[in-house]
Amino acid sequence: MNRRIATLMVHTSPLDQAGTGDAGGMNIYVVEAAQNMAAMGVEVDIFTRRNNSEIADIIEAAPGVRVIQLNVGPVSGVTKEQLPTLIPALSQSFKEALSKARYDVIHSHYWISGKVAMPVAKELDIPLVHTMHTTARVKNLNLAEGESPEPMLRVQGETHVVAAVDALVANTDSEAASLVSLYGACPDNVSVVSPGVNLKVFTPGAGRAEAREGLGLDKGAHIISFVGRIQPHKGPEVLIRAIAEMVSHSPHLRPKLITNIIGGASGANQSEVERLGELVSWLGIDDVVRFAPPVPRRDLPNWYRASDLVCVPSYSESFGLVALEAQACGTPVVATAVGGLRTAVADGISGVLVDGHDPRAWSSVLARLLQEPQRRVLLSMGAVEHASHFGWNATSRGTLDIYDHVLSARADKVKNIG
Repeated sequence: MNRRIATLMVHTSPLDQAGTGDAGGMNIYVVEAAQNMAAMGVEVDIFTRRNNSEIADIIEAAPGVRVIQLNVGPVSGVTKEQLPTLIPALSQSFKEALSKARYDVIHSHYWISGKVAMPVAKELDIPLVHTMHTTARVKNLNLAEGESPEPMLRVQGETHVVAAVDALVANTDSEAASLVSLYGACPDNVSVVSPGVNLKVFTPGAGRAEAREGLGLDKGAHIISFVGRIQPHKGPEVLIRAIAEMVSHSPHLRPKLITNIIGGASGANQSEVERLGELVSWLGIDDVVRFAPPVPRRDLPNWYRASDLVCVPSYSESFGLVALEAQACGTPVVATAVGGLRTAVADGISGVLVDGHDPRAWSSVLARLLQEPQRRVLLSMGAVEHASHFGWNATSRGTLDIYDHVLSARADKVKNIG
């Protein structure tokens, strides 16, 4: 008998383009994992809060995968910070939706979805599995300069979710350890399943020269790219200041240097792109830094392939899908040595991990790599090899194993009571 899974993600829609608003790696994770589980014979319904009045209540996103809208609250104008006030209404709507069909497991993503799912799972007696993706306590320990800490409401919500669920899925051993040490999670309830990358889409393709020709970029340029939501926590300012340091200390690199900042404003940081543009002008590097809106997923591989280096200067990351995607395209990654990035990037093999966020340290690493083409070739080869171990099939199989475990544990519990 096929399993049917209710996946819940209410703070952003799986239909939203990653790199805009609150849509990021989690959106990709949920959709890719669902599609791969469906290919294995599991029916997946992804429940989300409607944020677009022009789409149907139920959309078939892929064979065996449906996206179902919960019509709660205003369609537009609701920020992630305002969503907690809608949790009771979302829970009621979610319960009504689940009552119309039989679901074997509820899998919630991010703390708000966990809070919505908790009473529904209890009332309908359905096992609840949860993936945090990011946590407030970890984020608050690694804030960017001037960044506001996550509120206590979120910390308390995450703590409630950890205590209530049947199983927690962590992206890495590091995240699993933080769930135990910072939230008191029972180690037996935490499983590690690494996210993946679509190895059919993100490939080296025809190589860097052809990618640059297709994008209209100089084939002889030094190209460094940042891809992601434009918010302080992702560290684009670190890269911008590092570029300013680099052109100051290695002026010979400047004439052929292109730095792409690709992505859109996120959440409460709607003025961040404008602020960073002003910073670029103040630093006098308008000639080497270019801002671009989020790129459609079908075009993203070429931007990765066209780059000599992709930078992920985040202050914390539960994993870092951008790093994995870039490496699968054959581009070495320079990333902060934090959280899941220590797993996503093999230091010295597929890229370089940098301790901290000092622009001078980042500048030194970037300048050295740009001036060592042979080392970049070796890192490029290592990047493709490293990424090859992170296919979505493995993610989906690991997740299905967790579902089987919680269902078996429920069955044994019922048997023992009987």
